[in-house]
Amino acid sequence: MIRVLLAEDQGMMRDALALLLGLEHDIEVVGQAGDGAEVLPAALASRPDIAVLDIEMPGRSGLDITADLRRELPSCKILILTTFSHPGYLRRAMDNGASGFLAKDGPIEDLVAAIRRIMIGEQVIDPVLATAALSVGPNPLTDRERDVLAAAANGSTVADIAGTLHLSESTVRNYLSAAIGKTYSRNRIEAAATARHNGWL
Repeated sequence: MIRVLLAEDQGMMRDALALLLGLEHDIEVVGQAGDGAEVLPAALASRPDIAVLDIEMPGRSGLDITADLRRELPSCKILILTTFSHPGYLRRAMDNGASGFLAKDGPIEDLVAAIRRIMIGEQVIDPVLATAALSVGPNPLTDRERDVLAAAANGSTVADIAGTLHLSESTVRNYLSAAIGKTYSRNRIEAAATARHNGWL
């Protein structure tokens, strides 16, 4: 049996997936989580073969959880489900150790097939999302530039960002300037919007 952990914040969707996967002769849903913070404890308790993670959850995102699981439970393979076509999400998921990346709006048969393929060591990537990711290219932002740009996205002042991230104001300005240049934007709000659209934040 393929032991599966489901992480999805929408209860009806999670229940439906669990029911449908449970009808397969070779798949057993051994754990569920509705919040990103619940995933790692649930995985450590149930020891799944594969974790099926929603990319956007409260607490922690599926992208962050992927890195946690690869570090804490390396035997667990990870399949990301998303309703978002942000190209950078795919690259970040694979960089963090995911084995699969599928659009949520596909048929259940695609999910079942992906689980079986991942279990035998294959990578499964939605072809439309893969094409979009290749067209955008890699994330040009450093981790620190991403942190500063994410903090700026909600309209925080340079002083606020500096205080939150424990940086000097001049360092924050330098990071913002670099991020604006790398995203070919006119200002930090536009840079943050571009980075978010491409899945870099």
